[in-house]
Amino acid sequence: MHPFQIDIPQRDLDDLYERLDRARWPDQMPGAGWEYGIPRDYLMELVRYWRHEYDWRTAEARLNEWPQFTTTIDGADIHFAHIRSPEPGATPLLVTHGWPGSIVEFTEIAGPLTDPRAHGGDPSDAFHLVMPSIPGFGFSGPTREPGWEFRRVTAAFAELMRRLGYQRYGVQGGDWGSLISRELGRTRSDQIIGVHLNLLPRSAVTEEPDADLLARLSPAERDRTLASWRRTQEWDRDSGGYAAIQSTRPQTLAYGLTDSPVGQLAWIAEKFKEWTDSPTRPEDAVDRDHLLTNVMLYWLTRTAGSSARIYYERAHSDYWEASPEPSAAPTALAVFPRDNFIPVRHIAEQTNNIVRWTEFDRGGHFAAMEAPELLVGDIRAFFRQLRAQLPD
Repeated sequence: MHPFQIDIPQRDLDDLYERLDRARWPDQMPGAGWEYGIPRDYLMELVRYWRHEYDWRTAEARLNEWPQFTTTIDGADIHFAHIRSPEPGATPLLVTHGWPGSIVEFTEIAGPLTDPRAHGGDPSDAFHLVMPSIPGFGFSGPTREPGWEFRRVTAAFAELMRRLGYQRYGVQGGDWGSLISRELGRTRSDQIIGVHLNLLPRSAVTEEPDADLLARLSPAERDRTLASWRRTQEWDRDSGGYAAIQSTRPQTLAYGLTDSPVGQLAWIAEKFKEWTDSPTRPEDAVDRDHLLTNVMLYWLTRTAGSSARIYYERAHSDYWEASPEPSAAPTALAVFPRDNFIPVRHIAEQTNNIVRWTEFDRGGHFAAMEAPELLVGDIRAFFRQLRAQLPD
């Protein structure tokens, strides 16, 4: 374990500013909104803010308030923040981000989770937080060899927790973090206390439901099943292109995103609009500076390509098309309405031990940034529920 502090050379920032100043802009279809992609006028204004008002050094200092470390596991450099709670009885919790996210997502939840007493909460709900960057992402990248799909990441994170001395711990995640967290619960039931997710893989309707299935469901479940199917159809038609590219040619994509900060910003900011509870632009749902700090971790570490490779490794694995293997780990799902897919409980329960299912009326894919108080409350309630079930 090696102590780590973020310290970006000024020359890297100067290079960024020069590139932003020299950006070449494409034309735009007259009258188009977000349908063709991120609108040029909006992106130009966001780039202006990035260049002249956003302060990386302030963001860097805030991230450096977290104790951070690096270690090498299975040939990969793993960067992580490790925040121990002041409460001695705190529960260890591994929290994992996804794409196009980073540990920046957890800026607003880290304090309330580690020190609830200081945030108006019950000290018995405290957690020791471990927040790693997935291999290939940010300061855990780039990876130097193929094969870093989510099962390999799962094994690396289990080893990380072992090195930190945590024999029993909880896990939490969304996006890729949900796959990794679920896999930890499925394969390491002797170590995992519980699995809290804000996205559950393979829980949406992916094939048109037939009349026999719909007849067996309650009216509410029938409506949700049909809504889930419609959302999946919309996704396949309008939103899956990024994943197809990253699953097939991540290296080709990497040249443009690594050379152009405007390209990198557009690639990520579009998802913060489409995947959040934001009617007009990403800032309706997430803090603009947090969005840019997240983009900076991709830009400054040149990990656009290596972070995309997890899609390629998944698509070319020998297990991805198979049905999910059942998990017996106690699992909670926090459902935010503007996430990419609509989960259906009768599907989720086929392969997961669902003990808590909470549906919220706002929020989307980046729950820790959009609705941190809702996510924190649900994490606390889930692990409190599990503690109450333990024998005296």
